[in-house]
Amino acid sequence: MKLKIVTAALMLSAISLPAFAADEFYVVQDVKTKKCTIVDKKPTDTSMTVVSPSGAIYKSRTEAEAGRKTVKVCTSN
Repeated sequence: MKLKIVTAALMLSAISLPAFAADEFYVVQDVKTKKCTIVDKKPTDTSMTVVSPSGAIYKSRTEAEAGRKTVKVCTSN
């Protein structure tokens, strides 16, 4: 019985984990084109650079869009 409960708890946490990770948004700039965009995953390659102030992580796309308007390298394009 305990094994069933533990297995169910692990499956539930595995299913819900991606939902918690989806509330991170970053303002990034393409290194080649200098175009700023908003992404929901932190860039791991060198083609994109996080340009939000102090590497800020936004909780919603709306917050990230507002933050992009304050980033100097994004507003000068």
